[in-house]
Amino acid sequence: MKKFIVLSLMGILVLAFGTTVYAQKEAPKLDFKASGFINVISFYTLNDPGLNAGAKIYGAPATYGTPDASAYDRKVSYLDSRAHLKFDAVMGKELSGTIYFEIDSTRWGDTTPTTTDRGKMGYWSADRASVEVKNIYFDVGIPYIGIPVPMTARIGLQPLNIRPHIFVYTDGMGVSGGIKIDPVMIQPMWFKALEGADWTADDVDVYGLHVNAKVGPFTIGGYGLNYNMNTYPFNAATSNQKANMWWLGLYADGKAGPVNFNFDFVYDRGKVEDRTVVQDVKYRGFATRLKLDFPWEKFNFGGVGLYGSGADKNKTGDDGVPGELTASGAVTSKVGSYVVPVGSENGAISGESVMLSWYAGSTGGVGWADNHNYNQMCRGSSGGIWFAKAYASVKAAPWYKVTLQGLYIGDTTKHGNTFGNAVKTGTSTLRDDKDIGWEFDLVNELQIYKNLKWEIAGGILFAGDAMEFKRTGVNANDSPKNPWAIVTRLTYNF
Repeated sequence: MKKFIVLSLMGILVLAFGTTVYAQKEAPKLDFKASGFINVISFYTLNDPGLNAGAKIYGAPATYGTPDASAYDRKVSYLDSRAHLKFDAVMGKELSGTIYFEIDSTRWGDTTPTTTDRGKMGYWSADRASVEVKNIYFDVGIPYIGIPVPMTARIGLQPLNIRPHIFVYTDGMGVSGGIKIDPVMIQPMWFKALEGADWTADDVDVYGLHVNAKVGPFTIGGYGLNYNMNTYPFNAATSNQKANMWWLGLYADGKAGPVNFNFDFVYDRGKVEDRTVVQDVKYRGFATRLKLDFPWEKFNFGGVGLYGSGADKNKTGDDGVPGELTASGAVTSKVGSYVVPVGSENGAISGESVMLSWYAGSTGGVGWADNHNYNQMCRGSSGGIWFAKAYASVKAAPWYKVTLQGLYIGDTTKHGNTFGNAVKTGTSTLRDDKDIGWEFDLVNELQIYKNLKWEIAGGILFAGDAMEFKRTGVNANDSPKNPWAIVTRLTYNF
């Protein structure tokens, strides 16, 4: 039924577009534009993991998650690069098309690719097939056809982008609309996340509605997204699992006197089912965030508070799927951690701090909360943690800005820890700690030329008990050296 409704809506759009053929008095001229950027990023870190693209409900990246792991307590250094090239073909206000490419080197000196050259621009002798298609879509203005409000449609491979610092950014095939009824903007959307076999109901559809309104100095909005996943995890060769998940969110941006603020609240609810008799897994999680800024002359003072609900490790396995055993030996029954949708790159975008999540390039950046998963739900940048952050910045010169910030970070996972996996002395029972630690960062931004910017960021985390790890095969723990990172990013925008 849902597919029939979507196809019917697309048919109405086609009929609507047809009427414009007779409405145009003369053909508009083509305005062809190109834009993009090229960057170079350097990393020098200790115990600060890079992007964990296989992130799950909880747990640290494998190369950092035990004292026996390869990168544990070892300094890491490398460079990567990313380039974007975007073409826009604009035919007046009513019609435009966009083709957007991405080219990456995950390491300067990329190794020999196995099955694809994706992300291997830095391979020695070059000549790699590394150009990736990011977006291909067109935007069209819909004529009034009896409804006297401005309406638009975007069709094709496009961003699904709603409050990405805490919720979702991903790219996919879909149709999204815009209906402007001043002061309200209504954005219905449908995305086809997975088709699978054409002859069976194994596909994945995303249905959503995003509404906001400008009320004086405030923008107030809300949204709801439903992921109807007849195959879960995505792209599984064989899967008896399916999932139906909802995300509901509210937000407000604005200015109260001299203070700018941004507020978010997101709630996830749903379940993952197994088509056999295995027990279903319920999902119930939330995250909330408040940011305040007080600009004064060349200065800016601010603070951020965030809370993301955590899982109960007695009820939740690493993947949060039916039939999976938890650390205590029980069968997974509930995921209380806040989770983000499959494929959301929220973990790499949030950028709250150098040690939690710092977006920096083709590898997604560095940070313990810098994670996402293209096939399963995961906790993104917010699930299982809370923090309070204070910062101050000054525009010391027209070409130089410096920011100093400090955070206290806590753990909200129950009967275990979000990042660490320490056990109680002499047992295999997970320890429940609340102290991830104190972090301090210094960020320098230098505008060398109008289109050339250099950023230098450094941070250190004075790790608490929740960052201790169990030794492999032994019921004993180890405390890592305090994690730190120095990251630079040189970007040419055009």
